[in-house]
Amino acid sequence: MATAAAAPKRWAREYETIYILRPDVDHDAAEKIVERAKNVITRLDGTLTKLDNWGKRKLAYPIQKNTRGIFVYLKYVGFGDLVAELERNLRLVDEVVRFQTVLLDEDLDPASVTVDPEEVQYLEIEEEEEAEDTELERARSLGMAPRAPREPSPEGAGAPHVSAEAAPAAEAGAEAETGAEASTGAETPKAADTGTADADAPADTATAADAADEDAGTKEES
Repeated sequence: MATAAAAPKRWAREYETIYILRPDVDHDAAEKIVERAKNVITRLDGTLTKLDNWGKRKLAYPIQKNTRGIFVYLKYVGFGDLVAELERNLRLVDEVVRFQTVLLDEDLDPASVTVDPEEVQYLEIEEEEEAEDTELERARSLGMAPRAPREPSPEGAGAPHVSAEAAPAAEAGAEAETGAEASTGAETPKAADTGTADADAPADTATAADAADEDAGTKEES
């Protein structure tokens, strides 16, 4: 009797999603949105491995007249249809003003994924943090938070997943960087002018020396 062929193993992928809430959203409303995201991940056979509330932060550019927003970070393992469904649900939530998803790793065995219960709890941050936070480097690399001054852009960011909501953030980040480069370039003519003045100085000195030699020769002939 022929045996049925074993179903091919389904490999998962690891993703991270950052979404931004309006700054006036309270903790209870924010927690409900988190629970909605968790339910989507569970329903589509995904596994949430990390959840973090980064608190209220300054935005890279105003969104819906807001200059600040509440950043929430999700890292999870799932399949291709999970990302589309999660982003669809985030798009339906009025409190969510922007989101971005990045592919971190491919060909993962879902059975090998372990979860620390403390890593998937949504904690309330009562006070707004102004200090630099290394975890926000990921948001800065996606143009969702302002970059630290005089620091190179973070390396090692994953290739962003194509998202309709994410494109404006990336474009705004590119425009901001272009503007910064243009501003720096505006100082170049000043440096060039200074260099020209220095180059002219020896020529003036040489001309004065020649004039002195001519005067000396005239006196000897007389």
